[in-house]
Amino acid sequence: MDKIGIFCSASDCIDPIYFEKARELGIWLGEQRKTLIYGGANIGLMECVAKAARDSGATIMGVVPTKLEERGAVSDLLDITFRTDNLSDRKDVMAREADVLVALPGGVGTLDEIFHVMAAATIGYHTKKVILYNVDGFWNDIIGFLQTLEVKHFTRRPLSNYYGVANHLEELVEQLK
Repeated sequence: MDKIGIFCSASDCIDPIYFEKARELGIWLGEQRKTLIYGGANIGLMECVAKAARDSGATIMGVVPTKLEERGAVSDLLDITFRTDNLSDRKDVMAREADVLVALPGGVGTLDEIFHVMAAATIGYHTKKVILYNVDGFWNDIIGFLQTLEVKHFTRRPLSNYYGVANHLEELVEQLK
C-alpha cells in the first residue's frame, strides 16, 4: 500500500501525545516513500503528520474543500492539491485515491470520515479498511460501540471486515504492509 489516507484532528489544543504519534507516523511514511493523502489543512495533527512526512521524503496530497481555502487554512506542504466543493466530496476523493485509510485521534469530522468509508464498504463501493490508530486508548469507546452493533445484530457482516485497530506504530505498520 503506497497511498495512505489519514483522517485526524485539525486542533492545536490537544494533548502532546497525539502530536508525537502523528509525527512518528509521518516520519515512517516519508522513510517508506509513501504518499500521504489528507485534508490539506495547516493546523493540528493534519499539519503535524504532513510536515513530518514531507521532511522525511513522502509525497503530500491534500484534498481541500473550498471553505478551507476561503479561511486561508491550506497547508504550504502540498505536492498535489485536489480541490473539492464540500466535505462530502473531500471524503469521496480521499477514499478513491487512498489504498487504505488511517484514523488518528480526531473530532466530529474524523468520525464522519470513518463512518463514511465504512458505510461505503459495507454496501460494496470499495473494499478499503479504516485503521483506527488507538493512541492512548483514544478510540476505545468507538471500538466498544462497533462491537455492540455486532452483538445486537445491527450489522450483516463482521465490522472487522471494514476496520482495524492499531494501538502502537508497530501494529499500524504491520497493517499497512
